[in-house]
Amino acid sequence: MPETVALTPMHYAYLAGVLVILTVMILRRDTPAVCIAFLFLLGLLGFGTISGAIMTVFNAILYAGKEFMEIIATIALVTALSKCLKDLGSDYLMMVPMSKIMKSPAAAWWILGFTMLAFSLFLWPSPSVALVGAIMLPFAIRTGLNPLAAAVAMNLFGHGIALSYDLVIQGAPAVSAAAAGIPASRILEEGRPVFLVMAFTTVTAAFLLNRKTLSRSSLSAQPKSLQTNVPASRKKAGMILACITPLAFLADIILMLLLDLRGGQATSMVSGTAVLLMCAGAVLGFGAEALEQVTNYVTEGFLFAIRIFAPVILIGAFFFLGGSGITSIMGEQFGTGILNDWALWLASHIPLNQYMAAFIQMAAGSLTGLDGSGFSGLPLTGALARTFGLATGASVPILAALGQICAVFVGGGTIVPWGLIPVAAICNVSPLELARKNIVPVFIGFLAAFFTACLLL
Repeated sequence: MPETVALTPMHYAYLAGVLVILTVMILRRDTPAVCIAFLFLLGLLGFGTISGAIMTVFNAILYAGKEFMEIIATIALVTALSKCLKDLGSDYLMMVPMSKIMKSPAAAWWILGFTMLAFSLFLWPSPSVALVGAIMLPFAIRTGLNPLAAAVAMNLFGHGIALSYDLVIQGAPAVSAAAAGIPASRILEEGRPVFLVMAFTTVTAAFLLNRKTLSRSSLSAQPKSLQTNVPASRKKAGMILACITPLAFLADIILMLLLDLRGGQATSMVSGTAVLLMCAGAVLGFGAEALEQVTNYVTEGFLFAIRIFAPVILIGAFFFLGGSGITSIMGEQFGTGILNDWALWLASHIPLNQYMAAFIQMAAGSLTGLDGSGFSGLPLTGALARTFGLATGASVPILAALGQICAVFVGGGTIVPWGLIPVAAICNVSPLELARKNIVPVFIGFLAAFFTACLLL
């Protein structure tokens, strides 16, 4: 059976903080001030001193900033490239061929989603967001697709379905399987019905719930990047950049597959390519003014990224205390994440049968996902799947798959706002609004996945 966890005042204060923050989000109010207050309270409870509480606030914010820096830089550099493409008219030229397939907002929504799914299965979602956002997103919006709806499609198909099933790279199943003591192939094969039901139900619910708001209210509100009033002297440069940009990203994809580059390495390839293309465009289009133009593009890119991330860093600072980040923030004496402790406590205090085991798996996965890392809770859900399977006779792979789905969908970037920043930033929408749009479809998917798992246990 799961080990017993002794809960402290910190655990109860953290749980209260989670509930208050979620309530404030639901009420559509800003949460950074609330996060700072609870960071101070947790530091005070943990160290018992005012100085410790003050340092906890700063250390948590600093830790969150470091954790988000890779994403911030990626968004900044891709944004810098998009501004260069806009100034040269290259974005419009690249979008013209897509007019044959993206003829309506609904078609654009599904094409965008399945493209994200395909890329994310092979490259993982973070680099895929940058690739799809740079190449396909502008034209999807040009067809009249609402940017928030576009973000929902990219998010659910990429950070939701692709990252939770992880059929190709098999990072998530490998972690779950190692903790559960079974081969990863068993989770992928025996859990396939649960994964597929979750995927189909979630995206179908998202499409049906948002079908009336897929279109922009007014096409006159299209981004300026879609305009073609580019000076004649820059049109040749724009044509060149329009040709080499997709070819460069295609080369990235080939290299990623050949060199087996995944995750952060793949993101680095995309980000580096973006900044090099931006520099090339500045030289081709602005000549002697290229040096200053590059500075302008990079500055605008980072200003945009920081403006998006500033509140999220504060929110993330609180939730990183729920996972392994607490050791880096508050010291070695805090060895386990608070949310992990709550998940273990829950597992050890609820009477077990097969169906209750499935419910606890969902609760444990969701709780551990609140720290913004979809993978941090997988060792726990995998271990619980083995424990519950032996105790109740339930299928260990099915339980592991269910816990994996909840942990990744919540923490990997579809529910917690600090986890879905890449998509929100690329689509230039509020991460909180995107999280609200995702909540109902994802929870409908959870319900369908739960009942499917119960039938297969």
